[in-house]
Amino acid sequence: MANRSFERAKDGFRQDRIATICLVLLAILILLSLFAFLSPHDPDAIDLGHVSELPGRVHWFGTDDLGRDYLTRALYGGRVSLAVGFLAMLISTTIGVVVGTVSGFLGGLTDNLLMRAVDVLSSIPWMILVTVISIYLTPGLRAIIIVIGLFTWMRIARLVRAETLSIKEREYVLYAQASGQSSRRIIVKHILPSVMPTVMVAASLAIANAILIESALSFLGLGVKQPMASWGSMLQNAQSNLDSAPHLAFIPGLFIIATVYAFNQVGDVLRRFVEPRSMR
Repeated sequence: MANRSFERAKDGFRQDRIATICLVLLAILILLSLFAFLSPHDPDAIDLGHVSELPGRVHWFGTDDLGRDYLTRALYGGRVSLAVGFLAMLISTTIGVVVGTVSGFLGGLTDNLLMRAVDVLSSIPWMILVTVISIYLTPGLRAIIIVIGLFTWMRIARLVRAETLSIKEREYVLYAQASGQSSRRIIVKHILPSVMPTVMVAASLAIANAILIESALSFLGLGVKQPMASWGSMLQNAQSNLDSAPHLAFIPGLFIIATVYAFNQVGDVLRRFVEPRSMR
């Protein structure tokens, strides 16, 4: 199953040049963020003698209102934004898979209770949920990751539940139940491997969603705190310099748009070529 899905994914990227370019772009952004420490500039070093400089030979992206090298800030900001995306995705995907498989496989009262909880959480605007919860947590990167991960799993749970409802009616699952295997063993051995293609697609989109939420929170001042930078916090700091230095907002905005678009394109290819045909 996994090998067939992998082969379909490779075929999908061969047929979709834009998605291939997006995949390469993501790889470049991730590598640049990981190796940001190779920059000759300190991302937090204040230099009041070179405030708000335009892009040039020494500072390729210019400097911000405190004289900090903007390229270095953007690379370290990318590390934070991408880390939030990946780690929040792991939390939301784990919760979504557990709730979806248990709800779909057990059915009955368990299914009703879990799905009603999903409906209630989904009906509340995410900004209100995240803002209220973040007030009660110690501000910082860990709090952002936890909050985003805990309140973005509902869509994944619904997708996994729908797939589980279909899979549990297949012959090999019915045989496993008839042979006396425990529910836990059936879920781990038969259900989870079958829903992995769907989970993989949802996970790629969850990363993009988490990056957008983190950017929005940081833009509103509820995200990462100074001197740490993320693309969202860089956008927020650039507001006061839009007239004199619009590139300070353009650069992190471009990084956010490019990253989210790339993840969405990759997710679309995975959806078309990896998901089981019954889910299309």
